[in-house]
Amino acid sequence: MRSLIIGTAGHVDHGKTELIRALTGIDTDRLQAEKERGISIELGFAYLDLPGGQRAGIIDVPGHERFIKNMLAGVGGIDLVLLVIAADEGVMPQTREHLHIIQLLGITRGIVVITKADLVDDEWLELVKDDVRDFLKGTNLANAPVVVVSSVTRQGIDKLMDTIVEVAQDVEERKISGPARLPIDRKFSVTGFGSVVTGTLISGVFKKGDAVEILPAGLHSRIRSMQVHGSEVQQARAGQRVAINLAGIDLDDLHRGDVVAPPHIFKPSNRMDLRLSLLSDARPLKHRARVRFYIGAAELLGRIVLLDRNELKPGDDALTQIILEGQTVAAKGDRFVIRSYSPMQTIGGGQVIEPNAQRHKRFREEVLQALETLEKGRPEDLVVQFLNQSQSPATIEEIVSNVGLSREETAATVETLAQKKRLKALRSDEVWFWMTTDTFLRWRNMVLDAVKKYHQKFPLREGYPKEELRSRYFNKINGKVWHVFLETLQSDGDIDITGQAVTLSNMPRNLPPAYGNMIETVIEEFKIGGTQPPSWKEVYLKHGLGESEAAEIMNYLVRQGELIKLTDNVLIHREEVEKAKEKLGQYLEEHGSITVGEARNLLATTRKYALPLLEYFDQVRFTKRVGDERVLWGSSKVT
Repeated sequence: MRSLIIGTAGHVDHGKTELIRALTGIDTDRLQAEKERGISIELGFAYLDLPGGQRAGIIDVPGHERFIKNMLAGVGGIDLVLLVIAADEGVMPQTREHLHIIQLLGITRGIVVITKADLVDDEWLELVKDDVRDFLKGTNLANAPVVVVSSVTRQGIDKLMDTIVEVAQDVEERKISGPARLPIDRKFSVTGFGSVVTGTLISGVFKKGDAVEILPAGLHSRIRSMQVHGSEVQQARAGQRVAINLAGIDLDDLHRGDVVAPPHIFKPSNRMDLRLSLLSDARPLKHRARVRFYIGAAELLGRIVLLDRNELKPGDDALTQIILEGQTVAAKGDRFVIRSYSPMQTIGGGQVIEPNAQRHKRFREEVLQALETLEKGRPEDLVVQFLNQSQSPATIEEIVSNVGLSREETAATVETLAQKKRLKALRSDEVWFWMTTDTFLRWRNMVLDAVKKYHQKFPLREGYPKEELRSRYFNKINGKVWHVFLETLQSDGDIDITGQAVTLSNMPRNLPPAYGNMIETVIEEFKIGGTQPPSWKEVYLKHGLGESEAAEIMNYLVRQGELIKLTDNVLIHREEVEKAKEKLGQYLEEHGSITVGEARNLLATTRKYALPLLEYFDQVRFTKRVGDERVLWGSSKVT
């Protein structure tokens, strides 16, 4: 069944809360101060059962100018607005400001409810209706139905219910595609259950048991249980009012304006690119003006950066950027409202173009064109532009959260671009990452060129260490993406990955003649040394090698298996190790065990070499130490 969220709007004491009580029987004023003062201070919540079985959520917002920020925390998720105007007062200051907010948030479905009809006569009522119609001209609610009611006598309440049903048929159902996102507008604790948050799910689906992240703090939790309209559910979808019981989160760590989302999808930001419209009755907005920024359920301070002018005139719109004094989470296409810092008045709003923006230089044509492409471009242009600007390859979910398309449209667009060879997939068993083909080829050429130069500089080394290569050339991408990128190059046949090193798969590895001759000489000396080989220092000093050059040769010979490194100071030729192994094996088959002294005599060497050899054979699981003796690995002999 379709979800529907109804919200109220209007001046203080115009009867919004009484209207909700008349419709639903629910008093949305929860606080004692609200009951004592007779005005709403916080958001109130109720539900309305419509004919046909549909249950609509209702958000009752405060009307007093001091609580506009509370009103803004709840109004962003509504589908249908009830603009409430009292018959005895008519249009008032907060009526105008609330209507501005409705306009700025793009709410197009609504009903004008003239309340307190029992307090005026018919002639006055007609004057109020005419005034309201003039007031609504040129706005989203210009053609909205007008219903006259009295919450006291219940005049018009049934007609209002019928009108709600009629208008609700034209409300577009929210798409459930894309990552789930719930801005928190209320938090509380339930004994025995812990922290509970509520909000309107503005996209996606949450299921009981889902892992979630609370942003911008990056807290990780799990959905222990959920309720929609007071009933426990296994799943909640976009467009529903949801209460979520979060596991393992302290109430003090949660704040209004935080966002509950799947882990690792959304990135908190303090800089966003915007299309900003200034209200026609606002004052001119200067570059770097300090404003109050409202998005989702969040309120933050920030400064407006005008990218193509020094002042935004009333009634105009422009491409801008906001630099926030804190962080929040948004997605492309999200609507926002701004209010002046002081006095606090609603002055404008618009839509987010880029939620995780980079710093721009002003008055740059290329910057403005890129933002216009991002704002209005085709899906292919949006995906390519995001990936070109991104510091790292992205998953489908990350692309979705940044380009403002549904998951289905994003996936189809990525597939089309891949077929056109404009995108390259980095494949792994767990997840695929996508990047533009141009960026992939540039990265590929950087890797191949760097590895080639490394081979030339260090011909005896196995290859370029993976992490050293990343930190030198690709330090802005994380280890997982780097690993998948290298795996893709390997599957394409460009490189080989050996242990922790990257080598070129098609580059011949011929040793320079000088190295080749020296290596043969060193190998021969260790062969001659047998089980009493020379120390490495003796060898490289004898041949006039520098310490770093000698280390290169030694590491090469160990890696190639020509020399076996028993300790930092003892190396022995592999043939001698094989001979020693054969002798030890025969001895142990006959005698069952051997001591260090017996091994020294058997191998015709000294304790200096016999003990490291035995320890080496222990490490490779040929022998096993039992007390002061060695036995064959797997032997049942004990002492």
